[in-house]
Amino acid sequence: MHAIEKILAKAAGKAKVETGEVVNCKIDFAEINDLYLQTIYSFYEMGGMKVWDNEKIAFVFDHYSPAPTIQTAQNHKEMRAFIKEQNLKYHFDINKGVCHQVMPEAGVVWPGMILVATDSHTTTHGAFGAFGTGLGATDMATVLISGELWFRVPEIINIEINGKIQNGVYAKDVILYILGQLKADAAVYKAIEFSGSYIDELGVAERMTICNMAVEMGAKTSYIKPNDKVLKYLSERTTHDFEIHETDDDFEYSETHVFDVSELSPQLAVPHSVDNVYKVEDVKKIKVDQAFIGSCTGGRLEDIKEAYKILNGKKIHQDTRLIVIPASTEVYQNAIKHGYVQSLLEAGATFTAPGCGPCLGTHAGLIADKEVCITATNRNFPGRMGSTGAQIYLASPASVAAAALKGHITDVREVIKEAEQNA
Repeated sequence: MHAIEKILAKAAGKAKVETGEVVNCKIDFAEINDLYLQTIYSFYEMGGMKVWDNEKIAFVFDHYSPAPTIQTAQNHKEMRAFIKEQNLKYHFDINKGVCHQVMPEAGVVWPGMILVATDSHTTTHGAFGAFGTGLGATDMATVLISGELWFRVPEIINIEINGKIQNGVYAKDVILYILGQLKADAAVYKAIEFSGSYIDELGVAERMTICNMAVEMGAKTSYIKPNDKVLKYLSERTTHDFEIHETDDDFEYSETHVFDVSELSPQLAVPHSVDNVYKVEDVKKIKVDQAFIGSCTGGRLEDIKEAYKILNGKKIHQDTRLIVIPASTEVYQNAIKHGYVQSLLEAGATFTAPGCGPCLGTHAGLIADKEVCITATNRNFPGRMGSTGAQIYLASPASVAAAALKGHITDVREVIKEAEQNA
């Protein structure tokens, strides 16, 4: 069996599971974000009285944080009442950040667990060797009542990534390139394991970026076997016992795709699809109205650091707005501590409270008709960040910062080279 299958088998109380089998699994942790007030309504409609375990559920206010409308404020109010009524241990209010960042920080994510959340990018937690997947409101209400949910054991694809990337190329470029090659329907209700020499060396932040965007290929879940960097992170965060499952030597993947990223250029997903990917050399120097660094894909400390390295001591272009939203308050505090925030503010960036905001087009930086935004987020379909008449380009945080500096889409490697020559 694969490690993913062993996670499902253990949660289902079975010695073995097979592809296509439907199993009923005990859930280790459930998270509801502030888009899903319907979860509470469905909980009561199903006859729910008390949640199955008040220490295994979290509410995270991140998509509307702080509340931008009266209706979202009302949603928060009703959720807070439910949290208090059920005496839930975990509530990440508007001062905490994005769910996929704050949960690992709080130590509620670990290898071998099953984590469900009302967010499609829950695949992010494959970076920790967990089975993470997104749910709708009704399924989540079922979990709140019973602590269990059924899963179909997915086919498992191995994406092997080898090589050493060049300066100016990042994990975001790697996953965009793979999306461009395999396309958005490559893994519908399948699981993806990422492996290879490139993956082996990655730290937590880069692994989270890779696994986050597995869902953009339709994946049910993603998985990377934890390395020493992940285990060190976990040792500082979680007190929960965990088991790292090993994939059997004779396991056969449904598909295997092998990539060498040694010569990879910075990548861009151009309008209007995440798999419409080109290398930066093939994209014109398009004028940029807004640049955005943030979200569960590109708002970690490492991402903000890369922007700082590009913009420190410089000014963003006069015709370009740069918005930076740290993925969590902890990230924000560390970015302040390291001087990144002060430097980026001096460069002309606008910082807002940790959360999702403009990533899904709710507030804190929407774009107007015919505007162009280059963003470190994960989706670029029409209307995602504001007007349906706007254009969204996905890129690494460093490429976003370089575009903010120049006022147009540019090759970040050239910006890095210029900085080295002027140093």
